[in-house]
Amino acid sequence: MFSINVMSQTCRRMTRLSSVRFNSGAVTETTAIEKTINQVQLLGRVGADPQKRGSEQHPVVVFSLATHTNYKTDGELTQKTDWHRVCVFKPNLREAIYQHLTKGQRVMVNGRLSYGEIKDDSGMTKPTTAIIADDIVFFQRN
Repeated sequence: MFSINVMSQTCRRMTRLSSVRFNSGAVTETTAIEKTINQVQLLGRVGADPQKRGSEQHPVVVFSLATHTNYKTDGELTQKTDWHRVCVFKPNLREAIYQHLTKGQRVMVNGRLSYGEIKDDSGMTKPTTAIIADDIVFFQRN
């Protein structure tokens, strides 16, 4: 019983640690803001040449990335492919991707997940998921 209480007190202190401020020698506590992580790392092949989208004020380069999972069903090897939409907003990375990335090329994408909605012509909304790229590593073409 004692160790559980000590552990929960330690966890509460750790949460509050990031919110302690020092003002001229005095320590004051503010409301705790928890740290969160939204991180994605994908290794796969580009599905189509990148496309420029967005506007002049908010340009973006978009491409699809295929990853797959191998598994056995009834002793037979099966492969399931997942498709990911990758969006590149960073100016230098965006231009490098648009100029040098091609369909079929193998790349590793580091970024974060983003969720949104798209309205179609009939007014229906469709949920979307995209990876916002922070870094992309090109692999040599064979």
